[in-house]
Amino acid sequence: MTDPRTDFLAAAGAAEDLLRRPEVAQAWQRPSALERWSVGGLAGHLAYQVFCVPELLAAAVPTEPVVGLLDHYARSAWVGAPPDADLNVRIRQGGDALAADGPAALHRRLAAVLPELAADLAAADGTRPVRLPFWGPWSLTLDDLLATRTMELAVHGDDLAVSVGVPSPELPWGAAESVFGLLTRLAARRHGRAAVLRALSRAERAPGSIAAF
Repeated sequence: MTDPRTDFLAAAGAAEDLLRRPEVAQAWQRPSALERWSVGGLAGHLAYQVFCVPELLAAAVPTEPVVGLLDHYARSAWVGAPPDADLNVRIRQGGDALAADGPAALHRRLAAVLPELAADLAAADGTRPVRLPFWGPWSLTLDDLLATRTMELAVHGDDLAVSVGVPSPELPWGAAESVFGLLTRLAARRHGRAAVLRALSRAERAPGSIAAF
């Protein structure tokens, strides 16, 4: 069994290593592999997946009901929304704002937050409810929130690596298993269990895609 806090910190460390690379700084103003994202904005969004956690830990415990991971994604407005949807526009603007001071400043901020965050997570209760304000009227447990951030770090780390032509960050097996498990559950909900089974076991019957989103 994987540990959500260990997995998240491993993914956060991989993101910090990626943001340190000179290829990221050199491509900062260029378009990324994601539609309408610059490399810098994508790097800011990647770092946000870490920055949001200490903010949640410092906030008051939310009173909104706690839901499970699949219910969380079923309710999330950004899932399936087009790039020009208001929420996606705000998400891109948030990444751009974090990137505004340049690659060195963003990397320094991320590197500085990780040691204290590791200590805070070690002392935290994984069942504590947390909530990001743009979700809607529900919360997640801290451990489930960390699973979502680990997945975001893995996916957007790969996006950023592809954007600047460097290898995708290699996560430890525990973190990778957490990401694969979440994405597989989401893919099965979207495409059906048989489609995922065939994609993973029978190339001759595999569907064209089992993308989770």
